Amino acid sequence: MLPIKDDIATRRFPVLTVAIILICCGVYFLFEQGLWGLGAIGNERVLEFGAIPYEITHPGKECADTAGQIVCEGQPGVVGSAPGQAPWWVTIFTSMFMHGSLLHLGGNMLFLWIFGNNIEDSMGEFRFVAFYLLGGLAAVGAQVLVDPSAAVPTVGASGAIAAVLGGYAVLYPRARVITVVFIVILFTIIELPALLVLGFWILMQLFLGASDLGSQTAGGGGGVAYFAHIGGFLFGVIAIKLFADRVHEDYERAHRLPVY
Repeated sequence: MLPIKDDIATRRFPVLTVAIILICCGVYFLFEQGLWGLGAIGNERVLEFGAIPYEITHPGKECADTAGQIVCEGQPGVVGSAPGQAPWWVTIFTSMFMHGSLLHLGGNMLFLWIFGNNIEDSMGEFRFVAFYLLGGLAAVGAQVLVDPSAAVPTVGASGAIAAVLGGYAVLYPRARVITVVFIVILFTIIELPALLVLGFWILMQLFLGASDLGSQTAGGGGGVAYFAHIGGFLFGVIAIKLFADRVHEDYERAHRLPVY
């Protein structure tokens, strides 16, 4: 399922949601110098400014790309020192604004635009920034907790956006979302309750995260931080009522039958 639009009009222009979208696009195209994918410069900057679980759980130990493989100081068999990188506490913030491909960026920004404007509308500007960043931190923390020795950089706004999705599911579960539903090679466009769309999304993250965890145990590993999504979503579900003080209580008015 791919959401396209919801039916809740915002009461004010979502300045911060648009600003985050512009920042993420600027970081991808200008700082990472990405197009459809990342080149050498983009990969170098992902390694330096992405959140690497090993660096977070081993403060002061740096990771570097050696002959196409990421190795870290302190790992068995690794000698010498890695070139200086951004401090680990900086990367947990910078990683939220970086992406690995144009598809990665586009998908995240679509979800942020559809659901983020209403979450921003439900709280003040300062509260929204705090909620978004704390959701991103919770997402990184969940990913690190699951695989604390991973040497693969985690980048993307999806963890923070997952917090937005969790908050939306709590505040506006019966909102209507225009959604593209794919059935093998066919698709249709239908209007679905937000709770169904977001519930399906988090169930997929749980299923794929469990599968990915199993592949890591077997010696494999996926490239998507599913547990970051799960951690961010849970944060949003738990914390949204602490931040949202301007909830659109009458958002279902358009669906009510007229009474004469």
